[in-house]
Amino acid sequence: MLFLLVSFVLAGRPLFQRCIISLVLAFLVEVSQLYHAPWIDGIRSTTLGGLVLGFGFLWSDLICYLVGIAAGVLADRFLWPPVQRENTN
Repeated sequence: MLFLLVSFVLAGRPLFQRCIISLVLAFLVEVSQLYHAPWIDGIRSTTLGGLVLGFGFLWSDLICYLVGIAAGVLADRFLWPPVQRENTN
């Protein structure tokens, strides 16, 4: 899902950049779950905040992010044809 969102927002960027940006964002969100201040826990207590930020750190989630983003990269690379640009010559 994150790779799809990053690819939508940064559609003109190369695949490798979108992959790295997605991984960094995913890992930052997961690592942020180790931080428990009242203000961020208040955000997590809302429905949207809980869905975006999560509640607890799990090492297995990092693997799941990696596998999900890899699946998105492979789908982007092999399932969809490259965008054809108009020749301006």
